[in-house]
Amino acid sequence: MARPIWTGTLSFGLLNIPVKLMTGERRVDLHFRMLDSRNKAPIRYERVNEETGEEVPWKEIVKAFEYDKGSYVVIEEADIAAASPDNKESVDIDTFVDADSIGAEFYEKPYILEPGKKAEKGYVLLREVLKRSGKVGIGRVVIRTREYLAAVMPHGEALLLMILRYAQELVDPSDYKLPEGGLAKWKISPREIEMAEQLIKSMSSQWQPEGYKDDFRQRLHKVIEQRVKSKKVVRGKDSDEAKLPENAATNVIDFAELLKRSLSKKGGDTAATAKKTAKKTAKKTAGKAPAKKRARKSA
Repeated sequence: MARPIWTGTLSFGLLNIPVKLMTGERRVDLHFRMLDSRNKAPIRYERVNEETGEEVPWKEIVKAFEYDKGSYVVIEEADIAAASPDNKESVDIDTFVDADSIGAEFYEKPYILEPGKKAEKGYVLLREVLKRSGKVGIGRVVIRTREYLAAVMPHGEALLLMILRYAQELVDPSDYKLPEGGLAKWKISPREIEMAEQLIKSMSSQWQPEGYKDDFRQRLHKVIEQRVKSKKVVRGKDSDEAKLPENAATNVIDFAELLKRSLSKKGGDTAATAKKTAKKTAKKTAGKAPAKKRARKSA
């Protein structure tokens, strides 16, 4: 059984829903080792001092930032710890935006939020309200030591947490040489448009992701199997599932009262901060929804 990455809370307004952050993807890449072709011995990667040529032990290695060619400033572990976010093991929603206002280019990696013990009611409440409103929650989440921008959205019976790219991580399409102008400028005739539309219509189908397989990996795996005479499988034992904080569910009791207080104009600092953050986040995340991609029929 999969283990939680962390257990904590999903917060919006004054509501706190205990959740477990679970991985939402499965890596299926094949990993290779480098061997010496002469005797098939594995090749090790060593940490070598560029000046002396000697191997450097881990305890002598420090992190540094190269601010100029050949010039470095050493960053201590304490510096990294001081810069780390304080709101660990929580998803703090700052604002809610229309689901179709976030461009596909912003989505990066999926996670699944699983409700904690006695947190099902709050989980279902948020999930169903998001479905009805067509909204997604935008906030921040800390995974291990890094803080990410994230979107919380309904997906069937689940709440997905999608890691979002920051605007500065995206390349502006205008940086590339793209054809400007419309159909008239490029002398595209009505007949060409009609034929293209007919072609797209004839190739259209329902999106069925299960119909697409990683064929390259499957073919390569068969090659490996043919060259392996025997195979041993070692399965590790999963450790006990991480426990939720003892008082995690105590904050989710009277939903009506908490919602009422969250919506109140006299919400104090919580409401004021949420409103200010919402404006900033909305400007960053607002955009036109991309057209849905068509899917080809699987062979």
